[in-house]
Amino acid sequence: MAPQLLTRGKVVIGLGANFPGAWGTPEATIAKALGEMGRANIGVAAVSPLYVTAAVGSARQPPYVNAVALLDTRLPPEALLRVLKAIERRSGRRAGRPWGPRTLDIDILDYGGQVRLWRRGRATFDEAGARPLTLPHPRVHERPFVLRPLLDIAPDWRHPALKRSARELWRQASKRGQGAVIKRL
Repeated sequence: MAPQLLTRGKVVIGLGANFPGAWGTPEATIAKALGEMGRANIGVAAVSPLYVTAAVGSARQPPYVNAVALLDTRLPPEALLRVLKAIERRSGRRAGRPWGPRTLDIDILDYGGQVRLWRRGRATFDEAGARPLTLPHPRVHERPFVLRPLLDIAPDWRHPALKRSARELWRQASKRGQGAVIKRL
């Protein structure tokens, strides 16, 4: 099978939650968030199974529930990001410390194969907090909790900046332990 490169309007997002919010459990919150995207005229083309994963950062937080979804949208990246952040807020998400507990976290992982703010195989702006939209996401290649569900919906996806397959990246990242996959729900 040929490597999967995303075309214009095709977007990969990551969703995660590890704290109950306005929409209930992390599992219910992810389901509701996907429904909200549909109501915002964002097509949800595919959704991975849910995975329970170890939290990154503070060890004093519950495991996350994570998924990856393939979207179909005409919104430009910044407009899509605004819609996704509004969905996070409606779920009960509040500002907090980086890598802390979340009622919902939605990240744009890849937007149509665009590369922004990458140079020589590295994201040039990747610290947590307010930051410009970096595409692909600056840490997608090192996160098992993103790569494992990505394999379920786009096994031949290639990192637009690193030119490496999801399978290769998964093999490397799964050995590191940060955000390790505990089980599939």
